[in-house]
Amino acid sequence: MASFNDTVIDDFRAKNGVLGGHWEGKTTLLLHTPGRKTGKVTVNPLVAAPDGDSYLLCGSAGGAPAEPQWVANLEALDGPVTIELGAETLKADHRVVRAGRDDDWERLYGIWRAYWPDAADYETKTDRKFPIAVITPR
Repeated sequence: MASFNDTVIDDFRAKNGVLGGHWEGKTTLLLHTPGRKTGKVTVNPLVAAPDGDSYLLCGSAGGAPAEPQWVANLEALDGPVTIELGAETLKADHRVVRAGRDDDWERLYGIWRAYWPDAADYETKTDRKFPIAVITPR
């Protein structure tokens, strides 16, 4: 997956955040998260559904049985997260919203699900409810 993500990241940066192909017409951002154990910063390209001044990221991992590591790393992060949005690198506030814990999960997940057409397929691959990260640039 790293080499695929590296290709997407390179394309994102070369084209100021405008991706074609499967992502054409969709907002994507690069999420920089320090590892909660290692401190090593990882960059993940993610579909970002707009919601007012915020962006919604989904911890779907394509429907894998386990959450992507960036979710736990984001939850462990105290303070702002770094994102790349278009040609800008920004600091952003963040929170992770979970089904059964947060009242607004259903609304937020519904926005992301409607925005990203692959969501319905991801849901067929696992029973887990995907966490949503709310990212609000400063």
